[in-house]
Amino acid sequence: MRKYLFILMVLVSASLLRAETITCSGSTTVLPIAQAAAEAFMDKYPHLNVSVRGGGSGVGIAALQNGTAQIANSSRPIKNKELVQARSKGVQPTAYAIAYDGIAMVVHPSNKIDNISLQQILDIYTGKINNWRQLGGSDQSIVVISRDVASGTFEVFNEKALNGAKVEASAQMLASNNAVISAVSTTPGAIGYAGLGYVNDNVRVVKVEGIRPSKATVADFSYPLARKLYMYTNGKATGNVAAFLGFIQGESGQKIVEECGFISLQ
Repeated sequence: MRKYLFILMVLVSASLLRAETITCSGSTTVLPIAQAAAEAFMDKYPHLNVSVRGGGSGVGIAALQNGTAQIANSSRPIKNKELVQARSKGVQPTAYAIAYDGIAMVVHPSNKIDNISLQQILDIYTGKINNWRQLGGSDQSIVVISRDVASGTFEVFNEKALNGAKVEASAQMLASNNAVISAVSTTPGAIGYAGLGYVNDNVRVVKVEGIRPSKATVADFSYPLARKLYMYTNGKATGNVAAFLGFIQGESGQKIVEECGFISLQ
């Protein structure tokens, strides 16, 4: 009997420690938060595995709809059409805010412009303004750099700064925040935008409507391009997925948010 009890205990223990995988997909803006949080969570719960992939907010939401991801990372709220599509498949997207972020307008370090209005951003990205001297800067052509249309950052920028207008045809449409920062840092005359967590000393952040993105101005949404970052699940999160989301929204996870250069919810 003792032998059989021992075998049963071993089997039970093995089942409790069996590796389970939580799958996340989507926003490249959320990606560093998700990756860092996943590593810390797996250190705390070694029997769990968290797989994190990028691809853009739209990609993550599509993966949630298709059942290929348990969590969709998104730098924007879900669109109505995505919600309809999801519900037609029996999926009920549920949002969990994980951080605040400001979409920072960045220029080459040599550019002396320190402030830009929303109207000027619109005029630059639609081709009406094409030289920095039109904004009081040097006589230099403006190189427009944008995120691609699959990006949640593009969606928020398009809504808040462009009022839905189409970006001019000559703009460089890049696939990630890092690509935007790299392009702006090496291109005199360039202007681009990226999540705060990606900004570094190789570019210069300009004010928008006289307001610089900061912890205070993003958290109270006085910065015009402030937003929340999200993780979406199918219905209310349960089990290990709920534990992971709780970890991110908790004290340890929000510390990771700050370490990644974003703004804590707390």
